Order: sequence, then C-alpha cells, then structure tokens
Amino acid sequence: MKIPGFIENVIQKLEDAGYEAYIVGGCVRDILMEVEPKDWDMTTNARPEEILEVFEDAKYENIFGTVLVPIRDHERQVLTVIEITTYRSEQGYSDRRRPDEVVFEDELDKDLERRDFTMNALAMDSEGNIVDLFGGKKDIKIKLIRAVGEPSDRFREDALRMLRAIRFACQLGFEIELKTMRAITKHAGSIKFVANERIGEEFKKIMQSDRAYEGIMLLHEAKLLQYIIPELERGIGVNQNKHHSFSVWKHNTQSLKHCPSKDWRVRMAAMLHDIGKPETKKMIKGDFTFYNHEYLGERLVRKIMRRLKYSNEDTQKVTNLVRNHMFYYNVGEVTATSVRRLIKKVGKENLKDLIDIRIADRLGSGVPKAKPYKLRHLEYMMDKVQNDPVSVKMLKINGDELMPLLKIEPGPKIGAILDVLLSEVIEDPELNTKEYLEKRAQELKDMNLEELRDKAKDKIEEKRQEEDRKLRRGRKVA
Repeated sequence: MKIPGFIENVIQKLEDAGYEAYIVGGCVRDILMEVEPKDWDMTTNARPEEILEVFEDAKYENIFGTVLVPIRDHERQVLTVIEITTYRSEQGYSDRRRPDEVVFEDELDKDLERRDFTMNALAMDSEGNIVDLFGGKKDIKIKLIRAVGEPSDRFREDALRMLRAIRFACQLGFEIELKTMRAITKHAGSIKFVANERIGEEFKKIMQSDRAYEGIMLLHEAKLLQYIIPELERGIGVNQNKHHSFSVWKHNTQSLKHCPSKDWRVRMAAMLHDIGKPETKKMIKGDFTFYNHEYLGERLVRKIMRRLKYSNEDTQKVTNLVRNHMFYYNVGEVTATSVRRLIKKVGKENLKDLIDIRIADRLGSGVPKAKPYKLRHLEYMMDKVQNDPVSVKMLKINGDELMPLLKIEPGPKIGAILDVLLSEVIEDPELNTKEYLEKRAQELKDMNLEELRDKAKDKIEEKRQEEDRKLRRGRKVA
C-alpha cells in the first residue's frame, strides 16, 4: 500500500516549511501488513506553535505536543483529522499512565524510543522509506508483539500497555514475545492504576476480535483477568452436576469460544451466563444444584458492566440474556402462548441472540450437536407467533372502522365480514386497500354471511397451513 495523496500533502507542507515529517506508529504497521489504516499519526521536529503556523485550521489544546489538523480526503470526500506530534521523550510516570514531564526533541530516534511495541515504533517518510530502529518490520513479518527496550520499563510507564498487548494479539493474530509476556505477568497488579473506562475500551475490543476466547485465556495467563473480571475466575475448580463434565470456569470460557454471534455483547453474555453458579452451589440428594444462579448472575453481570463503564443499553442487553438463558422448552409441552410470553419477556430484538446463547451453552458443555430438534422447533414457534401472517390484522381496515361505516352494532356479523374480506385478500393481495375494502363491506352487509364465512374459513385455514409448512421447512422441523 502507498501513503494516500492527502497525507503526502501534509508531509510536503511541513518539509516545505523546513521541517522533518513522518507518518508513525500503527498506520505504518498497517501499511506493511497491507491493511488500510483507520487513523493517521504523524511526527515532526517542528514545535507545536510552528505546526500551527503551517496549518491555519489546526488546534493545540494539550501539553503532549499533539496538534490536531483537519485535512480533506478528496478521493473519499471526507474530512479527516490528523494528529501531528512533535518529537518527544517522556520522563516520570508516577500515576503509571501518563508522563510527569514531556521533553520536545530534535531527533526522531528519541521519539521512537518512547513507544510501546516494536511493531508500532516505525516511521515512514513520503517516499516510503522506513525508519526501523528496533526490528519492528521483522516482528511484523513473524507476527510477534515485543516491547521496545526493557518490557518492565514500558509497563511501569503505562500500565494500559499490558492490556493493549493482548488486544493487539487478538486483533492481529500475533503472539506475545516471552520476555514481554513475563513482564506483563510481573506487573499485572499495576492495571489498577488505569481508569476503568480505558480498561473497558480495551476489553471490548478483545471481545469484538476474532480471537476473543484466546484473549480471555491470555488475560488469565497474564494474571490480568483477576483485576478486570475476578468474578469469572471464581468458577475455577468449581465442579458441576452429572450433566456437566466441565468446571464452571471451563464451561463459561468454552461457551465464549463456541458462541456463534459476532456481537461482543452476546459473547459477553455467553462467557458470563453461569457466573452466578459458584455462589449458589448446593448439594441436594447426592448431586449439586445451582438454583436461581441466573438471577444472581444477572446482578453480578450488571456490576461488572457498570464497573467497566459500559452504556446502560449494552448493560441491559447483556443482563437480559444472562437472566433468561435458562428458558425452558420441550416440544409438545410448550404452547404458543408461553412462547409469546418468552418473546415479551426477552424482547423480539433479542430472540436470535438468546438462541445463540443456548447454542454456546450446549457446545460449551462438550455437546457435539449445536442445534438439536427442540431448539429448531423453538425457532419455528417463535417465527410462527411473531409473524401471525394470516390474520384479519393484515387488512387495511378493522372492526372499529367498519361499525360506523355499516351502522352495525358490535357482534359476530363484523367478524364474519372481516373473514370474508380476508379470504378475498388472500386470493388477490392487491385488493387490500381501504377504498376497496369499504366498498366490498357495503356489498357484504346484507348477504348471507354464514355461507360466505364458511367458505372464507376454509380459505383462511388453507393459507395458514401453507404458511406453516413454509416455516417448518425453513427451520427443518417435521
């Protein structure tokens, strides 16, 4: 990949003003991996006030030497904000997050030395020449995440870097270099110095990645998970009843691994769905029980989501799925009415996600078949009661409108007329207009409706059976 024209123009403007300029960090890494960068960061020996002189629309409102420059990408017709930072070194990290002192430098190497990982300590000029002082290109090639210099120093400077290492491993499919991983484990406790919002952001990105399960295992191995979601690790060594061959910990993490959804909130619910089991475990009649663990789990998950500063909407979705993951369904025992109650309780928009949680739960128990017949039958019943495709409700007119129009009191005659109208609309859907239905209702008012109604019922029932057969075929239900 090449540096796009609007970025080259920014570099050119700085060079024309007598300064050095490079793109730097993740965007260089992405270019080397042939991935289009989402963000563009630049570094220069120009001081912030000098950058402001070059770009009149730029803004500088921090102490870290970063100037925000709005630039129009003419190819995509969008306005992009470029971060241009003066070469700098940093000293003192008393809060384990931000430097106590920032020193502006004249040489690029000082700026690259302060960066987190070798793959991000790369700079590229407008001609595509790369400055690589720490072997970042090689590490990208062999898919390795390695700290710049001494790993412990990097993590003492900024504890969030430990979580970023694992997030990058999940997003990029890289491995973490052994010395770097050991340093993360050694300094894991310092993650408590990082704001929960920042931890939540990184954790969410791990859950959104294609390697969410591997990310949780890395967090556990690195001793970080105990500070982020200690409730999850309480399931380690907690055996379950005869229906489960895995511990609560392994079952929860395996459920995450097998969750079919890519929605991070559904994955979160799959991972945490049995988090209430350790505290509800009891021995009754020679076997373990976990009565009401879903309700305790809901409370624990709400606490976790709030701790990580997730939105009320996301919290509500995850807790809803955890609370309702134990829904009962047996073919032949559960009625359409009970399915409607489930839909009302869970929400129509969450039905597919609830099915995905059940699939994750089954596969996370070591069961080879993800979707047995009764789960497919539940999907069929959900489709059936939601759609209700053959009903007078589908008409463009209703009984409340017919009564004053026809000057008829409430009674079976209105229902008979609606049934006749429905049967005709089934035959020809184009007749389903208010104008036609009003006219046709006037004609039906004085006819022998009992005979017509019997014919209408046959047509309606035939249509309902046809729709039902389609639903059954779609869900592979006999």
